Parts: sequence; structure tokens; C-alpha cells
Amino acid sequence: MVLPEGFVVPPWYLLVPVIVILGSIIALLWALEPPVTDRTVIAFAPWMMFGATLHVLYKLAAFPPSIEPLFTAPMVYAVTATVAGAVWIVAVFLHVGGLQRTIPRFVGIAGTAFFTVFATGAILLSLETGTIAPFWPVIGVVAAGIVTAVVWLVVSLWVTDIAATTGATGVLVVFGHALDGVTTAIGYDVLTAGEDVPLSLLILEAGEALPTAQYIGAGWLFVLVKVVLAVVILGLFREYVEDRPQQARTVLALVAAVGLGPAVHNTLLFAVG
Repeated sequence: MVLPEGFVVPPWYLLVPVIVILGSIIALLWALEPPVTDRTVIAFAPWMMFGATLHVLYKLAAFPPSIEPLFTAPMVYAVTATVAGAVWIVAVFLHVGGLQRTIPRFVGIAGTAFFTVFATGAILLSLETGTIAPFWPVIGVVAAGIVTAVVWLVVSLWVTDIAATTGATGVLVVFGHALDGVTTAIGYDVLTAGEDVPLSLLILEAGEALPTAQYIGAGWLFVLVKVVLAVVILGLFREYVEDRPQQARTVLALVAAVGLGPAVHNTLLFAVG
């Protein structure tokens, strides 16, 4: 009811190595206990975008058939987490050795480089096939930015403790889910794209059943639900962030990824066709 259609389990000879390597990386990070701050969460935003880009490239058939299953859903999330985790470990050792001033800086720069290279590859492929169409994706990003600014202004004025406690992490959570909501709404109302997640489709169909659908479409309800849910989660995590900031921000980073990953996937996929 919640998971999207099309989830693929890759062959065991691809699945097992990824699970073993990812498990080893998580264990090493657990032992190293690198600090998780606002800057750390923001540094991982490009990695969330990178994972979405890999899945778009999979849909464009850009990978050799032998490794293509690594970039299906949900396997692509494990692959992305493996690469990002390995970079995080390298950043920790570079910082300890005095070769890097801060850990988040190295993680963020590396993630931005990975995302830029692979996103550029997707755009170049779309230019070759003549399917590039950036108008609505740009509109989606701008609209999500406006929604995030308005929501965060309201939160800062009326629920100041949430804004002060969650900080940049909270902004990323709201923006990620706002962009997911806006791009899904554009896809459903404007681009006549299908929706694979049953729960999301249920909300979109509920919006379509309202009298407002003929005037402003069905997607506005999905945007509202996503944004409200993001703010509610931040409110529930406020005390957790105060008591256990490292663990709480790690979980909120995952919450942000659940929104930003699909959002960037929608945005880039709409742009490249």
C-alpha cells in the first residue's frame, strides 16, 4: 500500500556484495562515531540527489546490462549509501590526519561532484535524443522554494522552538518534501505522468474528487499533506534533537532523503524526458 510498484531485487551475486560492503561501512562509522551536525546533514543533500540521478540514468538505459540491476529501486539507495558512507569514512581519516579542515566540507564537495557529473550525463543523453524539456522542472524548483520559504517563515514566527532546534536540517526536510509534492503535482496535473506509490495516488485521487480540481488541479492536496507532515515530524523530533542531537539529526537526514530523493528524481526525469 505504501511501496511503489516496480521494486526489483537484483541477482544474488550483485545483492550480497553490496549488503556486505554497506554493512561493513555502517559498522565502521558506528565505531568512528563522526559528529552529525546541521552542516553534516546539508553536506549529504547532494548525495541524496546523486542517488536519484542514478535511478534516472537507469530509466534512460545508460548503464550496461550486467550492472543495471544495481540502479533499480530500492537497490540504488543501498549503492548510494555505500559510496556516500565510504566518502564519509575517508573524510573522517583526512580530518584526523589534519589534511581536511572539516568533515562536512569534504563530504559535501564530493557529493556535489558526483551529482554534477552524473546529472550532466543525463542531460547530455537527453540532448542527443532531443527530449530535453526544462521548463516545468524549473517551475517546480522555484515553486518549492517559495513554499519552503513561506512555511519556514510561519514556523519561525509561530513555532519558534522547532525552527531554532532543527535549524538547517529542518529547512532541508521541508524543502525536500515540498519539492516532492510540487513535482508530483506538476507530473500528475500538467504532464499526465502516472504515480507508482499507492498511498500518494490515493491522496491525488482525493484531490481530484474535490470541487477545486477543475480550477487548480488535484496535486495541491498532495503538496499540502507533504508539507504539513514534514512540519509535524519536525515538531515531534524537537525534544529528541535537544536530548540526542547526533541520533536525531541522523534520523531527520533520512526523513529529508525520503523527500528530496524522489523530488530530484521527478525533477530530472521530467527535464530529460
